[in-house]
Amino acid sequence: MEEARRKAMQLKCWRESVEPVPLKGGITNTNFLVEHEGERFVVRVGEDIPVHGVSRANELAAAKAACAAGISPEIVHAEPGALVMRYVEGRTLTPELVRQDGVLARIVPTIQRCHRDIPRHFRGPAAMFWVFQVLRDYAMTLRERGSRMVSELPRLMGIAEQLEEAVGPINIVFGHNDLLAANFIDDESKVWLVDWDYGGFNSPLFDLGGLASNNELTAAQEEWLLETYFDKSLTDDLRERYAAMKCASLLRESMWSMVSEICSTLDFDYVAYTTENLSRFERAWAELQQRYGKQ
Repeated sequence: MEEARRKAMQLKCWRESVEPVPLKGGITNTNFLVEHEGERFVVRVGEDIPVHGVSRANELAAAKAACAAGISPEIVHAEPGALVMRYVEGRTLTPELVRQDGVLARIVPTIQRCHRDIPRHFRGPAAMFWVFQVLRDYAMTLRERGSRMVSELPRLMGIAEQLEEAVGPINIVFGHNDLLAANFIDDESKVWLVDWDYGGFNSPLFDLGGLASNNELTAAQEEWLLETYFDKSLTDDLRERYAAMKCASLLRESMWSMVSEICSTLDFDYVAYTTENLSRFERAWAELQQRYGKQ
């Protein structure tokens, strides 16, 4: 934390001395609030994270495109290992807030603009975030690093293969791919979306499934979410493909945490986070098996 704070203090964009204040949350980066010449900024400090496929160059390009699309704050400065954006006055959402119907109704247009508009502004090569390839790479990392979860990998990756087959052919959009509640900021006029570490082209089902699973939406809210996003009545085929992708999003969060257990230096209880998400994944997989006859 102190090393990250020094880096935030010494950025070339400051014209006077600043005192970065740590922000709570964040399980990939270290974040600070900085006041400078009467304005407020958020500084994100973090290097590339190869084991998670995080490229800061891709994150910067995605954040700039998201700003141009009107869904993310302006990026005012970037240098290796740090990114500075304007502070947005609003409340950071929690899963409880996301589950409020009025808030959820204002989140959907932000996701639609992310998927539709970011490619119109994105400059340079863009990442592809295919969750099943992410899972395969995580499994290899866990085996190489001697994870405590190695014995579970054959079963989990066998399930992943079934989920990938169930998802089937996909439409491609630009996804945020990390729709945790804390990545939404509500200023009461609109909902902003921040933190583009994992931004890349993907199926829209991954963001929709991630939003539902990360925030524990009800079954009725999930039906509403899909009908509203796609603007049509649901088919059983779409329901099954969505359920498979939602299950995959929970497995990805679980295996992300398994890798972070052995690779991250942040002060966070990744073991507890793994346990929580793996339990939710197992429940989702059991439900999918019961409903759609998966083995």
